[in-house]
Amino acid sequence: MEMAGQAQNVVDGTAQMDDNDQYLTFILAEEEYGVDILCVQEIRGWENATPLPNSPPHVKGVINLRGSIVPLIDLRLCFNMPATEYSALTVVIVMRVQTGDETRIVGIIADAVSDVYSIEPGEMRPAPDLGQSVNTDFIKSIVSVDNKMVMLLEIDRLLNFDSNQIEQVLAPEQAETEDNPPLAQSNDATSDSQTDDQDDASQQAQA
Repeated sequence: MEMAGQAQNVVDGTAQMDDNDQYLTFILAEEEYGVDILCVQEIRGWENATPLPNSPPHVKGVINLRGSIVPLIDLRLCFNMPATEYSALTVVIVMRVQTGDETRIVGIIADAVSDVYSIEPGEMRPAPDLGQSVNTDFIKSIVSVDNKMVMLLEIDRLLNFDSNQIEQVLAPEQAETEDNPPLAQSNDATSDSQTDDQDDASQQAQA
């Protein structure tokens, strides 16, 4: 939790800088990846999530974030990397993902937070063409920082499909809730029906 708190302080301070080309980087399997810092809402330590039935392996469940239900996506599993146990260094990067006209909140799980870099557009290089067998649509660009390669992710494209999957998983549960109203509402409806029956019987007796 302390590591996540320090990273959050860095994000809060950097977000005030007058430059849109700020990227928060994080570690996955000893490789460094980056996301646009303007999409980052907050950074948290790992916490147990509530599993979702029939969800893919990389969707680790959902957490309640101040009243909002936030799905957690393990990027290691998204990238077909070996799974690893979550530790005190594991972080959840809560991000705002744009899907059409709607903004969704999604948490991505990473091994650790690395740094925040200011990157000029001229430093970015397109992702290599690996053919149809490898989908690189979610890779925005690749940059060299301090003699290491950092892959910048197009987070909206990467998480858009997962968000749609999660909606499909949640839809049957939401429909079931609508078809079965809360007990208090059912009791109220029963009480109103009984009152109407009593009024009808009273009117017939008076007639």
